Amino acid sequence: MSPSRSRNQTELDEQDYGPSRTQQRREALAVLALATQLVELPPSRLAKLDLPEDVREEIANVRRISSHIARKRQLAFLAKKMRRHEDAVFDSVRAELGENRERQRQETAAMHRLEALRERLLEDDEAAAALIAEHPAIDRQHLRSLVRQARSERAANKPPRAFREIFQLLKDLQQDDAGGEDEGVDD
Repeated sequence: MSPSRSRNQTELDEQDYGPSRTQQRREALAVLALATQLVELPPSRLAKLDLPEDVREEIANVRRISSHIARKRQLAFLAKKMRRHEDAVFDSVRAELGENRERQRQETAAMHRLEALRERLLEDDEAAAALIAEHPAIDRQHLRSLVRQARSERAANKPPRAFREIFQLLKDLQQDDAGGEDEGVDD
């Protein structure tokens, strides 16, 4: 027997028997993960997705169950219902969830950068000078006043009103920068 014959025989076996059991399990776990994501989505986002009606009903059933084991079992039943549909039915849903996840990651990273900048403003006067140099149109007196108030609030263990205002100010600056970059391309 030649080696090519055994390889051809293996290819024929795969064609005859379909995907391996391991591959079937991977696909089933992927559908279960998608079902879990769908159940955890807020109702407003779920309403925007194009889902079959029986899947929507089953998602509502899973959400009503509070017992851990019963919920897990119902979630598995939801995944089973989803596997009965063609993969193409859920392609748009997967794409929408993937895009949203990436956008959420980017927004979260932007918020973390703003929080870090706010902390630098409170710890170091040079950070305020650098921010003012970067954004000459900013109200310097208001920024310095907010920084002083936030420091005193922190020291006196008061509610962080000025601390939040600084964050909002930085967020507005970031949005103005994003809008200005779109307009000032010719410069």
